[in-house]
Amino acid sequence: MSRAGRRTELAAAYVLHHRPWRDTSRLLDVFARDHGRMALFARGVRGPKSRLASLLQPFQPLLLCWSGNGDPGQLTRAEPGSEDGVDLPAPLPPATLMSAWYLNELLLKLTTRLDPQPALYLAYEAALAALRRGEPAAPVLRRFELQLLELLGYGLDVLHEARSGGPVEAGSYYHFHPSLGFVALSSDPGPDAIPGTSLLALATGRFEDTRALDDARRVMRIALDHLLEGRELRTRAVAQAVARRPRPTAPGDGTDRNGNAS
Repeated sequence: MSRAGRRTELAAAYVLHHRPWRDTSRLLDVFARDHGRMALFARGVRGPKSRLASLLQPFQPLLLCWSGNGDPGQLTRAEPGSEDGVDLPAPLPPATLMSAWYLNELLLKLTTRLDPQPALYLAYEAALAALRRGEPAAPVLRRFELQLLELLGYGLDVLHEARSGGPVEAGSYYHFHPSLGFVALSSDPGPDAIPGTSLLALATGRFEDTRALDDARRVMRIALDHLLEGRELRTRAVAQAVARRPRPTAPGDGTDRNGNAS
């Protein structure tokens, strides 16, 4: 049966992931601003004469054309840039690539196919731009995670106590329940408690100290794990493995071969 049908022209999109399909083609997972997450067959793009091989890569804003009435569609054309005529931006700094892949995996795992999310598209684009500018990755990721949950309908109310509805107070401590929210503690806060100052920092996306950023990371991890329902994030596992890897050292730098002080 022919896949010809409705044609979509020059839709702003990003490639989230791609994998080989048949001999010279690829199956693309894309996130289009006005169409949501979907799959596209890209025929012949792995051939030696293909001009699209280097273009159809993650983290680059593209204008895509495709045909078909469903998912996957058939890619018919691709151009660099966006509707405002901006050329492809500079590549992401190598140190930010794992963070950028993490953003892509969140979109792949948590968005629904063919569900337009223009606000989430803009949030994703803004996060990539921040990484490209060299902003510290951790605050960028925390802000995106919070926006992602909000735009998908699972927003965290970080400004109000879950049971009373009263405002979060900087001098109080809270426990986070992913299905309920932030519950004020009346006794010894304990190691899992989250100070109100950290919640207020998360609400604004401005982290003045390491404690607030660490607390934000812990809160967002609990919230995302609850939503993922046991599905693993591969980028998280890779990042943890890299963090555990022994640090290479030069002779005489004061550490042993495992990076421990000697």
